[in-house]
Amino acid sequence: MASIEVHREEIALDEPTFVDGLPGLGLVGKIAGDHLVDTFGMAHYASCHCDGLPEVAVFQKDDPVYQTPVRVYADAERDLTVLQSDVPVSPSAADEFAGCLCGWLDDTGATPLFISGLPTEKDGVPELYGVASDDSTTMADHDIAPPTQSGVVSGPTGALLHRAKRDGLGAFGLVVEANQNFPDPEAARVLLLEGIGPIAGFEVDTESLVEQAEEISEAREQLAKRMQDAGEESSSAQPMGMYQ
Repeated sequence: MASIEVHREEIALDEPTFVDGLPGLGLVGKIAGDHLVDTFGMAHYASCHCDGLPEVAVFQKDDPVYQTPVRVYADAERDLTVLQSDVPVSPSAADEFAGCLCGWLDDTGATPLFISGLPTEKDGVPELYGVASDDSTTMADHDIAPPTQSGVVSGPTGALLHRAKRDGLGAFGLVVEANQNFPDPEAARVLLLEGIGPIAGFEVDTESLVEQAEEISEAREQLAKRMQDAGEESSSAQPMGMYQ
């Protein structure tokens, strides 16, 4: 049965901010999500057993206990939850996954931040844009600029945004310029400093993302290559042509 299985009921959360750490274009969401989990020492709070997710086991270095590939981590102090995914969500399973996850987010009263990379030839610091499912809370409240052109978010993140809108779940979409061929720690840093942090109301040290950019890129590049080899279409934001 499709569900989100909570393991740590003793962790008290009150309408938390939820950060989508799915691996998409530039792996920006995954890099940002992993950084939050590691930096804040977040606890493994729940496991995702949604239809369509790969039924595989994930193990980590020096850890004798294996885990499910898609998990939720929690930090009660910051009222924060983060989705950590070690596998891509197949586009063919995106609808089922979005329904499963958004239903749980609605039940918990969470405010989701869904993340996507915008492929671009960057010149300087990557630009960040934001959209919301409604106008009750605008990105302007957090000094996040609206998009400068029309576009569409595809893949699993697009399905999550679509489902949130359909179900009346207040959600934010954060779109950051990113490298479409390689993992992009710089874009993830902009996400954390200019998007996730201001909306969620906390500060996070990102110096390690700069210092370890090469190491992070090499590790995440292996995941990006596996996604390409498997023919998986990652989430991304794409401009729309005038006649599309």
